[in-house]
Amino acid sequence: MTPIRTIGIDIPIEWLATHGFSARPIALHEGPTPRADAATGMKGLSPRGRRLLEPLLAAKPDDAPVLVTTADAEQVQVYAILRELARLGEATPPPCHLLDLIHLDRPSARAYNRVRLDALGSWLASLPKTPKSATTGEPDQHPTGAGRRVVVTGSRIESDPLRAALNAAGFAIVGDEPNAVDDASSDDLDTLADPRLRTPPQLRDPDARAAHVADLLAESGAETVLHVTLDGDEAAPWTLAALKRRGLSVLTASGSINAPEAIVAQLVAPASTAPATVARAPNTTARPAAAARSRKSLASLADFGRYQRDWFAGIRARAAAGEQFAVVNANAPQEILRALDVPFVVNQWWASIVAAKQQSRRYLGLLKAHDLPTRAEPYSAQGLAALFDDDTDLAPWGGLPHPDHLHAVASSDATAALFAEWGRAANVTPFVYARTVDPRWTLPIRWWDDLPERWDAVLEPARLDLLEAELAEVIAALEAATGRRFDTARFAEVMDLVNEQEGYYRQTRDLIARTVPAPIGIVDSMPATMVPQWHRGTPWARDAAKAFHDEVAARVAAGEAAVPNERIRLMWVGRGLWSDMAWYQRWEESHGAVFVWSMYLALAADGYLRSTEGGRDPMRALAARFVTMGDELRLPGWAGPWHVHEADTHGVDAAVALSDADPFVLRALQAAGVPVLDLGIDNYSPDAADDGAIDAAMRAFLDGPAAERAARRSGARAA
Repeated sequence: MTPIRTIGIDIPIEWLATHGFSARPIALHEGPTPRADAATGMKGLSPRGRRLLEPLLAAKPDDAPVLVTTADAEQVQVYAILRELARLGEATPPPCHLLDLIHLDRPSARAYNRVRLDALGSWLASLPKTPKSATTGEPDQHPTGAGRRVVVTGSRIESDPLRAALNAAGFAIVGDEPNAVDDASSDDLDTLADPRLRTPPQLRDPDARAAHVADLLAESGAETVLHVTLDGDEAAPWTLAALKRRGLSVLTASGSINAPEAIVAQLVAPASTAPATVARAPNTTARPAAAARSRKSLASLADFGRYQRDWFAGIRARAAAGEQFAVVNANAPQEILRALDVPFVVNQWWASIVAAKQQSRRYLGLLKAHDLPTRAEPYSAQGLAALFDDDTDLAPWGGLPHPDHLHAVASSDATAALFAEWGRAANVTPFVYARTVDPRWTLPIRWWDDLPERWDAVLEPARLDLLEAELAEVIAALEAATGRRFDTARFAEVMDLVNEQEGYYRQTRDLIARTVPAPIGIVDSMPATMVPQWHRGTPWARDAAKAFHDEVAARVAAGEAAVPNERIRLMWVGRGLWSDMAWYQRWEESHGAVFVWSMYLALAADGYLRSTEGGRDPMRALAARFVTMGDELRLPGWAGPWHVHEADTHGVDAAVALSDADPFVLRALQAAGVPVLDLGIDNYSPDAADDGAIDAAMRAFLDGPAAERAARRSGARAA
């Protein structure tokens, strides 16, 4: 058979064989990864990701073809990076294909998988069937030998040196839960499309994983579970609580696959292997020091705080009266809840309130007290932490009501497990929408021009079909739970209101972009956008967006500026510093530096509009709105060109980024001549001890690269 190099635990080896190919899994590259490091700037991919990318960047066009699956988010990034480098002319890889298989047990997932397997079959048929010598093969599995018998769980151990180090330290791996997948019994397409087949570990329910680990212990005669978290894997830590609930003896270790000895050193003399007892976080009435308050200049924002408080009080009252209440992630469809009049809160909005009230650290403590991770998706876990908050004095705005419905998109490796734990703690069954990925080698680069009006021509029908089917499933569940009927006419009104709202944001964004000095900064634009965005599909949100636009337009007409002595125009890349909004204004007086751009207003302007004119189905338009959510901000090929476009239209002199910024965005900005300062901090809970260093770095950046480019741009504008 013709060899084909593969990456992914869910590779359909039987389907490859049917087409005359044999899978040759790409082993993790051992040693330095200079090509991958240069491509990513040492950010955005873990050492595992760079070890996967390195051999692909070293490949020649006539090497064996490469098949990558979407089994984890990092593999998606690896493929997207390779695709983007090829588009930029910086890589000439052999033929590559991305196989997007869904592993959520639904008929819609099976139908989607059939489409993707059919497409894979067509791609395989286009390849030459000339046998080639494979440059890589399956990773060597070191013999377990004698020693302390352990069952491994957590992250997948794909590193031969780490396995060897564990063996040398006296650990005999007799069970490997993360790598446990079933082969298909046939090469029948419908069998291979089964979403339950070869489910990646991070998509398995934590309690089911713990039960499997217990079975492996019993079968192997091992007594100890070895839980490993590699390179910041945010999914693995969400299995620990389930293991401890079963009373299993657990050894934990974490670290980088680049330093196996350091991982093993944690296991040689552990402090304790006994199951931990769940404890409550200490009750405290000590309140954090208040952060400096930001100055807001727009009258249209004046009643936002009151409106939010009144609205949230109403939500709490409705939930207390027995109405069904939902918490939904920001990238999951909310418009169907709006149309059904189901009260809901957006999870990330709640996290921003927790941060603004200086409660993030206390909430992380609540998670820790329940054996839940504090560094794995901490921003999205704030709603889960709220379940454990019984301090009525400190709970932000009285606390988040107990949810009856939890909705999310499997957009990160940790999402499924996080929401499984949340559902267990809340005694509800969460609905996790599938996260699909556009596998095409050539993408619509100017998506901001194409998607608002031509979404049905630009996006793949299979992705829209899947999300439409999932929406129908959620609507049916909500109807059954609430006794309400979904009104398609009401839903169409909601969609029209959203499009009208986003249209005002687009006009406002364009006004700010072309006006020098800028009429407002992001201390105004961020809340002016995000508060109404949580209320999308309501007349209030539409009117708030219009009032925002009208006030900005009036300021432009009157020649009013956020900073009259504006000297430097800045772009903010990443989530907002909601806990310290005054930080943005700290640089206005000292440097005349104005943050004129953030993803909040820009994404509202370009990412949400989906026209239903011409009789197009509003439900399919809703699917088109959310099927790309996240790609615009963090997927190579999507995010970089857009940020460069926005920097250019806004006359940006420099960019400042948080730790969640996509490295290819920063890379694209730098390639376009925009200086970038990466602060390396999180938005939800920046360490106060770093304030001095952060401010010093910012000051040096503004005095140096930012000021230099601003001077050049000012000269060009004057000329």
